[in-house]
Amino acid sequence: MTADGRWAVSTSLDRTLKVWDLESGPALRSLEGHSDTVLGVAATRDGKRLVSASWDKTLKVWDLKSGLALRTLEGHSGIVMGVAVTADGKRAVSASGDETLKVWDLESSRMVRTLEGHSAWVRGVALTADGGRAVSASDDRTLRVWNLEAHGWMPDWWPRHGPDQLQGHSDKVLGVAVTADGKFVVSASADKTLKVWDLQTGRIVLTIEGHSDRVEDVAVTSDGKRAISASWDKTLKVWDLETGRALLTLEGHADHVSAVAVTADGKCAVSASWDRTLRVWDLERGALLSSFFCEANAYCCVFAAPGLIVGGGAGGRLYVLALEE
Repeated sequence: MTADGRWAVSTSLDRTLKVWDLESGPALRSLEGHSDTVLGVAATRDGKRLVSASWDKTLKVWDLKSGLALRTLEGHSGIVMGVAVTADGKRAVSASGDETLKVWDLESSRMVRTLEGHSAWVRGVALTADGGRAVSASDDRTLRVWNLEAHGWMPDWWPRHGPDQLQGHSDKVLGVAVTADGKFVVSASADKTLKVWDLQTGRIVLTIEGHSDRVEDVAVTSDGKRAISASWDKTLKVWDLETGRALLTLEGHADHVSAVAVTADGKCAVSASWDRTLRVWDLERGALLSSFFCEANAYCCVFAAPGLIVGGGAGGRLYVLALEE
């Protein structure tokens, strides 16, 4: 979604991206060019460009206004599983099944750095607000912290200002989030736990247990006090990040919960599930506020603007929903 909250972009198994006007609802256009499934997308803060990641092993840079593909970024030898863009819109970082991340200069469309160190698929990447560091999650059971101002995963002789590897999970790391102040990382894993890490020291602050199946996704409130996790055990849980205590368990889904997002004020969450629903939750009372039934499994969701939810799934459609007070 663009920073002004008006435009949303959805990714689909039908190999397209769709641009939506959240004020009017209908899809404005389809962005076509990838030869396989589009797995992720990120927008520059000024809303002028998009970067998409695909199963076809490429990224594409798009002009959002015209819908034209400006450049194809080639270099990965495996699936491109995710992408993040720095706040200044100058760089993108991609995560791939080829076990690497790549840093791209979006002004010149050049690949400027390959970040090597993982020994299995890199599932995702999150950036600190200042764009100085990236944190990657991998099937090799680790997270890595990359200094984007230096040379990525730093050699032993490079001056360090924090850890370069976060080790502690006993299975694949599936999701990662960074708190807004850049002090902590929260990871979600197939080992059924979440871990909270001190980004400065690399120390595990908390190991959070309570789910009975893999934890697929995690979101953090803007104040950094709570995390909301989505699990294949068909539930979501709200956690106190200071104590690790479960504050709420949100029950109602009939299948795996694949994604979760939280409002800016931290009062509501939306979840997406393989049961073909998007559900909206009151995080203060733990109550289900509303449900929306999709045509196929729902895999992603986001609060796109105040009162507006965007969700998508296996059917390749994006749903824009308005919440009533």
